[in-house]
Amino acid sequence: MFESPQTPSRFDELTLNHVELYVTDLATARTAFADQYGGHHLADHESADGAHRSTALGIGRTVLVLTQGLSADHPASLFVRARGDGVADLALRTDRVREAHASALAHGARDRGAPVEENGAIRATIQVFGDVRHTFVTPPPGTEGHWVPGFGSLPSSPGSTTGLTGADHFAVCLDAGSLDEVVRFYRTALGFERTFSERIVVGSQAMDSHVVQNTARDVTLTLLEPDITAAPGQIDRFLKDNDGSGIQHVAFATEDIVRATAVLRERGVEFLSTPGAYYDRLTERITLERHGLAELRAAHVLADEDHGGQLFQIFTRSTHPHNTLFYEVVERCGATTFGSGNIKALYEAVETGQSADRPR
Repeated sequence: MFESPQTPSRFDELTLNHVELYVTDLATARTAFADQYGGHHLADHESADGAHRSTALGIGRTVLVLTQGLSADHPASLFVRARGDGVADLALRTDRVREAHASALAHGARDRGAPVEENGAIRATIQVFGDVRHTFVTPPPGTEGHWVPGFGSLPSSPGSTTGLTGADHFAVCLDAGSLDEVVRFYRTALGFERTFSERIVVGSQAMDSHVVQNTARDVTLTLLEPDITAAPGQIDRFLKDNDGSGIQHVAFATEDIVRATAVLRERGVEFLSTPGAYYDRLTERITLERHGLAELRAAHVLADEDHGGQLFQIFTRSTHPHNTLFYEVVERCGATTFGSGNIKALYEAVETGQSADRPR
């Protein structure tokens, strides 16, 4: 499926500016992303009122901002008390902040910050699902490279030491009954395109999925909704443990997933394991081109293909206290969407990992 925006896109220039996570302890989170995922320290910032402090890290082309609330009523403090550490803001860069903000509100988004101009920069914030926000950002005129509110211009991040090249997509778990509404919002308010749809049935469980992307293809949201008429599964558990909709995982891209996973394991990242039977059947449905069966089996990497080519992916074991947020590593070899085999494999892999983690 490929569906263009329901109205002509007025925001073709809209791109990912940065990803912000609210964290309980900034030093701990910064060390984890730096030591395990190879995040390169770019800058630090503390608000003038002492309400929060943040660190900006570079993972490939993506700027990751980690923020700890220092006052009880700061949004970061409220977020982590309710949900623990998590993705709180997918900030979007656009030359037309005011127009984007107005369009979002007109199509049902909640206002979390009217447009503000300061030193030539403009920002505004909305909320679409759960406690996750989009901050629209226009940097000061003449700004080149990364610019983040509070930090200003950031230095370029050097080459990755782990092989991660930046964010590939964000998986969003939505409350039952809200999927169509959220898809409609991104298409009509921000001009995203729906590029894939899928219904996944795994045993007695089921969920529906739509993928929406911006024109630049650097913001990809995999939107997931549980089927409440089926048995509860991982999406239902996330919604319960997260107290509602939110970002379940962030996928990082790599150009060599076998090498990247080996480096990440050496740095202490734990991945979900895949049953051997998966690899016994793999070559019956795919003629592997980039990686051999033996190295995929040894690395526990999943493989699938679509009309454009093949993709390989693996999921980390969640270290979150609520067993919610986790990460993915994905290598695309021509594949541009999410084949049904891999979406089902994602669901089954997470089911296997979370079942093993639950007390017996």
